[in-house]
Amino acid sequence: MDAARRADDEQAARWKGPAGHAWGELKGVLDEMFRPIEELLVDAVAAEQARHVLDVGCGTGGLTLAVARRLGPEGRCVGVDISEPMISTAREYAEQEDVPASFVCADAQEHAFEPGAFDAVVSRFGVMFFPDPVRAFANLRRAVRDEGALRCVVWRDPAENPFMTTAQRAASPLLPDLPVRRPDEPGQFAFADADKVRRILAESGWTGIDIRPVDVVCTLPEKELVRYFTRLGPVGMYLPEVDEQTRERVVQTVRAAFEPFVHGSEVRFTAACWTVGARASSAKFS
Repeated sequence: MDAARRADDEQAARWKGPAGHAWGELKGVLDEMFRPIEELLVDAVAAEQARHVLDVGCGTGGLTLAVARRLGPEGRCVGVDISEPMISTAREYAEQEDVPASFVCADAQEHAFEPGAFDAVVSRFGVMFFPDPVRAFANLRRAVRDEGALRCVVWRDPAENPFMTTAQRAASPLLPDLPVRRPDEPGQFAFADADKVRRILAESGWTGIDIRPVDVVCTLPEKELVRYFTRLGPVGMYLPEVDEQTRERVVQTVRAAFEPFVHGSEVRFTAACWTVGARASSAKFS
């Protein structure tokens, strides 16, 4: 099995399993935490006057539903994600809230989208996990009409995002087998290098590439902090494998490490991100 196929299988297993279920359980917390980023992307879609929008790596559908609300009855927003648990949650919320959004459980790198069906592609932290990003963005380009827009938000360097690495750094001495994040592999910080992102987009049929830093203040209730770091990320994925005594030590240690971010009943941090914009090249691209 080649490296790309192995990485693809690993991503699928992760998001169809524990990670997907955890994001579903924490949907309300995560949607509120990333609300400012959602608003940035919804405003970007509105500025494009797009009517048909594809949300890539839509997860539990928070951004998809927000875009669909902004588009109104004349528009269409489709969310695509590889995670069956998260897509199931997204569909449930769309039905409960009576929002005209639809969802596809598929790998956006491979899925046969109708060519030129969308005016814009958006993503909130959903495009950093492709095993073959050039192939993935070429596929997304084919799904968008000529000159259609790409509008994404991705994480910058982990050193600029201490909140996102606190749990792993604090737990590492207690969990020596904790998986190490590698910037050259699919994952949260895979698009930290803006030049790398530019190359990927240029090679996959996008032009007018515009990548800018943005710092966004995000919050979550302090009462949700332990549930957040024990269910998500490398620590959350690894904790179910340890004994109860080790788990208690990890939880105490990691909770203490988050103290600088705690302000009374609120946890507050700055998300250091890139806003990524581009246009689907009108040149023939296969």
